[in-house]
Amino acid sequence: MAKLALVAVIASLLGAVSCEFPVYAGYGFPRPIPNMPFAFPFPPFFPSASPAPGLRVGYYTHNGRCPQAEKIVKEAVEKATAGEKAGLIRLFFHDCFVQGCDGSVLLSGPDSERTAFPNLSLRGFEVIDAAKAALEKACPGVVSCADVVAFAGRDASYSLSSGRINYRVPAGRYDGNVSRAADTFLNLPPPFGDLNLTTAMFAAKGLSQDDMVVLSGAHSIGRSGCSSFPDRLPPAANSSTAMEPKLAGQLTGACSADSSVNVLQDAVTPDKLDIQYYSNVLSREVLFNSDASLTASSQTESLVKFYAGKLPVFRGKFLGPIQWNHDFEDAMVKMGYIGVKTSAEGEIRKTCAFINKASAVIPLASHWLRMWSCLQPEELRQDMVSGCNRLKKESVGNQTPTDS
Repeated sequence: MAKLALVAVIASLLGAVSCEFPVYAGYGFPRPIPNMPFAFPFPPFFPSASPAPGLRVGYYTHNGRCPQAEKIVKEAVEKATAGEKAGLIRLFFHDCFVQGCDGSVLLSGPDSERTAFPNLSLRGFEVIDAAKAALEKACPGVVSCADVVAFAGRDASYSLSSGRINYRVPAGRYDGNVSRAADTFLNLPPPFGDLNLTTAMFAAKGLSQDDMVVLSGAHSIGRSGCSSFPDRLPPAANSSTAMEPKLAGQLTGACSADSSVNVLQDAVTPDKLDIQYYSNVLSREVLFNSDASLTASSQTESLVKFYAGKLPVFRGKFLGPIQWNHDFEDAMVKMGYIGVKTSAEGEIRKTCAFINKASAVIPLASHWLRMWSCLQPEELRQDMVSGCNRLKKESVGNQTPTDS
């Protein structure tokens, strides 16, 4: 019994405690009550966007760290399919919204972020792995997986927009060492969320409602499983945001046999990152309630109309369909600042799916030494503390690169 108790304590110290939530569509939220606004049961948490002194454009060309880093990632993305490229943009979003932009979504293992329901359909991992393998050959231990994800999201956006979206990516992120499935439930906006919920969850990350509307435009590419929008079928009567009846009928037929069926998010231009999404919102031909709810307020609806080309001027801006490209660029850069890790908080992984061995061993050794030191005589306790400090120093000495 004493051993079991000790194991339980260690598990809690290591954060290996799983939480169970009432599940709706796998997102860890209670099922919404029909015709009632959805209330967020607990506040989203984890870091919001904030200044990150270590990030800079051209980070890997500075001091010759790895001048070809961005070129190597771009070459890997160019070989990807349209579906994988769409997945890379979504991968960046899912990474940044949980634990910050630290590559935690890439980590493999039981109860990691990759195993959570919202992430089971993520794509692009093989592209990231290929880019990282090439980078390790060219510049071992220099380029973080978190930066690879950020570069790949930019390169995928460039490709799927036929070059209309192109921006410089501030880099210098470090990779995190924590990845928990339960964290995805608290941080990723669910597809059934209303405007207030989605706005609040973006605000928790330092992103504005306008940023939310802009980034939602990425739903013009990719596919979604039927299990992500059962609340939309059949369409609600007397609702201004209910799904367009013809589309609802088609999806009901496609989804009735198997909820795992994947359908296009934009049937008009499925492989183009463009403003078609906003026309789809206005015609109610969107899959998710979070998309349909963009017409629930005059502010968001006006912005949707502006990007769709239905409103000539909005807040002093002109040519909405063109402006959206620039706004999307800015929002992607802004999102890339969420919860950035430094060398003191993270590492440069050798393989994106696994933390480095030293990083895995040192925290565990520290916990064991800390626990046993409470049970041993003072002289032995001092020896253990010295040993723990020595291990930490050795670990820090092995970290590369520095922030300089």
